[in-house]
Amino acid sequence: MAESYDVVIIGSGPGGYVAAIRCAQRGASVAIAEKDFIGGTCLNWGCIPSKALLSSAHTLLLAKRAALMGVDIAKATPNWPKIQARKDAIVANFRNGLTGLLQSHNITIRRGGAVVTSPKHIKLETDATPIEVEADKIILATGSQPTQIPTIPFDGKTIISSKEALGLKQIPKSMIIIGGGVIGCELACLYAAVGTKVTIVEELSRLIPMEDEWVGKLMAREFKKLDIEVLTEQEVTSADKTDGLVKVALKNGQTIKVEKVLVSVGRKAICDGRTIEGLGLEMNGPAIAVNEKMETNVTGIYAIGDVVGTTYLAHGAFAEAEVAADNATGADAKMGDYALIPRVVYTFPEVASVGKSEDVCREGGLDLAVGRAFFKANGRSVAHNETVGEIRLVRDKASDKVMGVTMVGAAVAELVAAASVLIRSTEKLTEVSFPHPTVSEVLKEAWKDAFAMSLHTPPKTSM
Repeated sequence: MAESYDVVIIGSGPGGYVAAIRCAQRGASVAIAEKDFIGGTCLNWGCIPSKALLSSAHTLLLAKRAALMGVDIAKATPNWPKIQARKDAIVANFRNGLTGLLQSHNITIRRGGAVVTSPKHIKLETDATPIEVEADKIILATGSQPTQIPTIPFDGKTIISSKEALGLKQIPKSMIIIGGGVIGCELACLYAAVGTKVTIVEELSRLIPMEDEWVGKLMAREFKKLDIEVLTEQEVTSADKTDGLVKVALKNGQTIKVEKVLVSVGRKAICDGRTIEGLGLEMNGPAIAVNEKMETNVTGIYAIGDVVGTTYLAHGAFAEAEVAADNATGADAKMGDYALIPRVVYTFPEVASVGKSEDVCREGGLDLAVGRAFFKANGRSVAHNETVGEIRLVRDKASDKVMGVTMVGAAVAELVAAASVLIRSTEKLTEVSFPHPTVSEVLKEAWKDAFAMSLHTPPKTSM
């Protein structure tokens, strides 16, 4: 006899587990199917382990620069086995905690790969006998995987993806990173900080090309301080393994020998072909096509997170999960403006943005006022010796509406949510109190500068 539930979620990453909990909160009987570890890529091979490693690397950099703060440290060196062990412990603790959280909501966890054979039937492929599961509603949250370059296939040892890069047993002496986007830049910072000679090869004209041009230029300047070589408008044409190294050839004829090649050119949605065929799902390239309610073209089937190819962000999946779960349990919810989902890059320094960028607004023909404020003018940033970067805020002169905020600096990941709230808020900025001295005051200054109200910058000649 088949197991039966109101809702079955396939995949337990950020989208899947949030959808499961939300459905349970709304009174549904829920099961979640997971073929690997609870928590998906984010918890096990992405967000959490990468930030644990980056935190260790940042601590190492702070120790090396401690003399500037009047603190003498004889020697600061990375203990890579301990760094990796700490990361693994953090992941394991969160995985156990998440498993317990799901169980506390009476959510059934089923291990195995799931194939949806019809709108209400799932075949769960386990190590033992396959399990037949029936569900009134199904939410697909099967995530994504690193994109592979066909001519430079992964081997898991010398030509690696981000997954392997987070679990290397030793610090490599040299590494080429193909791709200067979010993951490539984060891992460049990690390995440069612990002593690897890192070279980034980016096909486009700047690093982090999804953000404004000034961001890429600033980051390239800061990466030089970390001894990261950045080669833009350049491509890797081949990578040949020889004598334990990889000989990488570039389109300009240059060759470089390194221990590791990290391919970081994006991620690709994962959806079982049998499920696509069995349901007749409409696709948007490799991703599942959905509407603003996260509904697929098949009644009762929803899809969220990386498998729909919208944000490739954990918190984007969180938002989509709540919408899908609400609708799967009788509500009428819709996704809001995707531009208001913050974007963060955990580099040294960090990059964060929300809303529309200056470049996008200008391409759309808007007449803009751009407010700017610098961390080097902020008291607490100076006290922390974290003075690199700035915040830019974009205002549409015609409507007086704030269109977006872009930040580069220490801990801007912690400020961007406040920027998002301020964009949405109808409250006057003059009525919002920012404590002094705090780094958050840089956001206040950029905001007020965009409206020609800044108290700490010279007056603007025209707005």
